[in-house]
Parts: sequence; C-alpha cells; structure tokens
Amino acid sequence: MYPNEIMKRREFIKFSIATSTIPLWYKNASAAEPITMQAAWINDAEFAGYFIAIDEGIYLDEGLRVNYLSGGPDVIPESSIITGKADLALTTPDTTIKAIVDQGAKFKIIGAQYQKNPIGVVSLKSNPIESPKDLIGKTLAVPPVNVISVEAMLEINNIERSKVNIVPYSYDPTPLIKGEIDASLDFTTNVPYTINMLGEQASHFLLYDFGFTIYNDTVVVTEDVLKSKRKQLVSWLKTSRRGWEVNFKDPNLYPPKWKDTWFKGTGRSIENEIYFNNAQKPIMESPNGIFSMSEDDIAKNLEAIGRVGIKGKREMFDTSLLEEI
Repeated sequence: MYPNEIMKRREFIKFSIATSTIPLWYKNASAAEPITMQAAWINDAEFAGYFIAIDEGIYLDEGLRVNYLSGGPDVIPESSIITGKADLALTTPDTTIKAIVDQGAKFKIIGAQYQKNPIGVVSLKSNPIESPKDLIGKTLAVPPVNVISVEAMLEINNIERSKVNIVPYSYDPTPLIKGEIDASLDFTTNVPYTINMLGEQASHFLLYDFGFTIYNDTVVVTEDVLKSKRKQLVSWLKTSRRGWEVNFKDPNLYPPKWKDTWFKGTGRSIENEIYFNNAQKPIMESPNGIFSMSEDDIAKNLEAIGRVGIKGKREMFDTSLLEEI
C-alpha cells in the first residue's frame, strides 16, 4: 500500500465519524482493478501527473488501482513488461521499435507523454549555441547512447559530422561551466536550472525542432496485455491525462507537497522540480490532449528513427485506445 493511501484511509476514518459519508474513491477502492506502471526514471516532475492521480484518488474514482514503479539508471522499462513485472512502461520509441525489429518483441505504443523529446543542446548564454549550424567548429559533449541521434540531426541539417567535435558526456555540467566544452546534450527541462544555480545563464534548443522528431516517454505494452487489459489501459490513459491536466493548471502547486513523499531522497531541490514542471508543459500539451499521437507525428517519428537505422512501421503504434477516451 502507498504511504499516501494510508494517509487517505486515516483521513477517511475521521471523515466518516464526522459525517457518516463514504467518499466515492473509497467505495471504489475495494473493487478497483489493478494495473502496474513502470516509470522511465527516478521520481521527479517528469511523472507529476501520475503522482497527482494517485494522491488525489483520480485513478480510484475510475475503478483503477495503480501500482507505480520508479525507474532509474539500472532499470530497463521494456524488461519490466517482458517479465510481467509491469503492465505498461514509459520509454522511448526508438528503443521500443528497435526491440520489435531486432528481437521480435510483441510491443505496441499506445500513447506519447512528450510530444517533443526534451533532449537538446545546452550551452551558455555567454557563448550561445542556438541552432545546429552554430555547432560547426565547436566541441559538443554527448552521452555515448545519444551520439547516433546527434549525427542524424547534423545530417538532417546538412552539417558534416567532421565539422563538430563530439566528445563523451557524463551528465555533469561542470565542463560547460569551465569552458572546457561549448555545449552538451542533455534534458532541456532540467539542466538549464542546474546551470543557473551555478551562476551562469543557459541557452538551449531541442533536437526535435531541428528535424530529429521523436516522442519521449511513450506508453508501451505487450500485445498480450493489450488484449487482456484493454479496459484498464483505456482507463489509465483517461485518468492519467486528467492528472496531468490538474498538474498544469498550476505547475508550481504540487512539487512542494511532495518534498517528504515522492521526491524524498532524490537529491534535487523543490525549486528544481518546479522549474522542470513548468519547462515540460509546452512540450507535453497537445490540442488533442496528453498522450495524443497524430498520424503526422507518428510519420515524423518513423522518419527520424529511420535515420538512425531503425526501420519502424505504422502498425507499431496503436491509437485506438486514445480514440476511446
């Protein structure tokens, strides 16, 4: 049982004594259908909508009991759904499609949290890198796993790979602050805050905005779970969307409430999480609602992934559940 659910039970007892009225979420709790989700990373603002849906009883109101599994550097989200540890996972479309193509994994992508991937090129405003052409003759630090994506972005923008000095990056902005590199590839929703706290101002651009058009935190399930738990998956998409809608009404509101619960022990400040929560809003929201996957955007994802040698197909994306919301 979640700590927050324990608190809700205590509040329920007090409420019942005073009013003899049972809240709807509590009535639904015993009959709620379970579903387990695997997050892509450790608890931070990236998952705020899910925390709200759990804490505020939004899932329970729809007859759903969500078991949330935190991610981290040693967690491979796809492994959780392959082994049956989780029913759905948040991951990236390139890794999912690669698993389908190379290993025959029976996966389906049923939603996309980030309409635009938050990965981008981060630099200092005192030496700004504002577009791919600004990288010519400069040193860019890139995590080894992302080099192929950067190379694809350079190719899309007609920039020869040899004209950019790409060096390894270990998710530490110190070399950028010291001027040892000109830019780094990192999450634009988070690292600019760290740089600001170190006394500098950050500049950044998304790979997405310069042709490498892929989603992030795509919702992935196995074909078996899609068949056996379709109703629960539709409910999860519907109620998770509601949690995100509540969150974005005021991105500053909820992070401070989670200091001693969801965010405890992460090593990041609440101010950092508030920055993160505001920064992710424009790249998550869609006119068609959170998790939307338009035909045009799916085509863009397949084209971008194809540039890194992963040949995906439209059938790997299933938008039918979103249509039921």
